[in-house]
Amino acid sequence: MGQKIIRFSDLTGEHVENDDDLVRIVVHRHPDLADGPVEIEALAGELAAVEELALDLVTIELHVPGSDEPRTVVMEAGAFDRLASAAPMAEVLRGAKPAARSVPSQSAASLAVKEKVNYASLENAGRPHKGRTTDAEKQVVQQHLEEINERLATEGVRTIDLANSEHVSRYGLEALARAIGVTQD
Repeated sequence: MGQKIIRFSDLTGEHVENDDDLVRIVVHRHPDLADGPVEIEALAGELAAVEELALDLVTIELHVPGSDEPRTVVMEAGAFDRLASAAPMAEVLRGAKPAARSVPSQSAASLAVKEKVNYASLENAGRPHKGRTTDAEKQVVQQHLEEINERLATEGVRTIDLANSEHVSRYGLEALARAIGVTQD
């Protein structure tokens, strides 16, 4: 018995005839987003006006005296530009000094280098971590999933589950999940 997966646009509910017409959308920030970035899919035609609707935004950090941490503010570029009254904002920015970057102490920097784990290596790929999953790690997991899951199970770490949409998305395993008939919610 075979299975047929019917896909719909997350935005409009419209039936997807061809997977090549789908656009993957990663939502990084939204007032209703509580637990970090999420992915949705929509038909390319539904997104035709996105570029026209995009805003020119400025992200600034406010380092207020007496405050330990800077405050990040995102605002429309036009509103930010209007804050400059002595000269146009473009002129103010051209004359500004480069922002100082904080440099960690030598001992902290060397410690961080020593502890850095290469998740794109076969011995570390697939391990849970908080960082971004690189394309190199995804490729290793895609090519060696069974071997990696055996290693993870032996280590007592969670394995990569093709029925878990977060795992499938994180490691780019959509095609493999479809091939074995696992549907994603």
